[in-house]
Amino acid sequence: MQLELPWELGPADGRYVLRGHAGEPEHVLVLQTVAAHPRRPRLRGRRARRAEPVPETTTVPVTHATLIGAVPVGDADVAAAWLERADLTREVRAAVEVLNTVLHAERIVRADPFVREIAPEQALALRVGIGRGEQVAEGEWTEARSLPPLATARPKRTRALRPQERFAALLGGRDVALAAEELTLRARLDLDRGRTREAALQLRVALEAALAELQAWSHHEDLAARLDELREERGAVGAAANRALEGGLDDAQVADVARVVGRLEAALAARVAGGLE
Repeated sequence: MQLELPWELGPADGRYVLRGHAGEPEHVLVLQTVAAHPRRPRLRGRRARRAEPVPETTTVPVTHATLIGAVPVGDADVAAAWLERADLTREVRAAVEVLNTVLHAERIVRADPFVREIAPEQALALRVGIGRGEQVAEGEWTEARSLPPLATARPKRTRALRPQERFAALLGGRDVALAAEELTLRARLDLDRGRTREAALQLRVALEAALAELQAWSHHEDLAARLDELREERGAVGAAANRALEGGLDDAQVADVARVVGRLEAALAARVAGGLE
């Protein structure tokens, strides 16, 4: 699986062997900066330079991220048959999940919060293909399929206007972004990426922030009921967070975290969708 992305991901170009818990190779990741356009010129000294009235658009490098299964699928005929019947969209999404584990590791080792994970919708191009050893290790293939850009699910028209209205309200100072909203987004990202310990710890803080911040709208019946539901979840969230400090969560606790993240998202969305004041 190959993704073409319009920025440098973070790790240096090269080949990376990704191993499972038993130490067995599972994937090989090949990163290549290709079709690199001129970078922004480095300014000498600390003085700014005069800019042109209509400056040229700054161009960027493009990264090819190719993920290869470490276990061969078989001979050429078997591989070709696999390519014909494969669910290409599912394969790309699975590859993105693996790539995001690499980017998460890069963010941790560099202690750089700006190393970002990706979504398949951000790719300029998506390809799934087959090839022989050294061929695929160079990011090439014998045969491949190109996928159209993956579209982000669009909300219904009645709801599509609400984010635009809220965006204008935030920029115009008529509304504020709650801390709970950002914290809940982080919990959701960790949960979706399989980082359940981090999700549980993040959720505990997000829940307490939401209970405090949404109290100002508790005179609205719907939101009052949602706040009551969230208060009842404090025990489950606290238990999951405490377990996260000790080690991994069990399946029931992961389900608790997923349920409360969903309820928290619904409560925060209800305040916005209802235009509550």
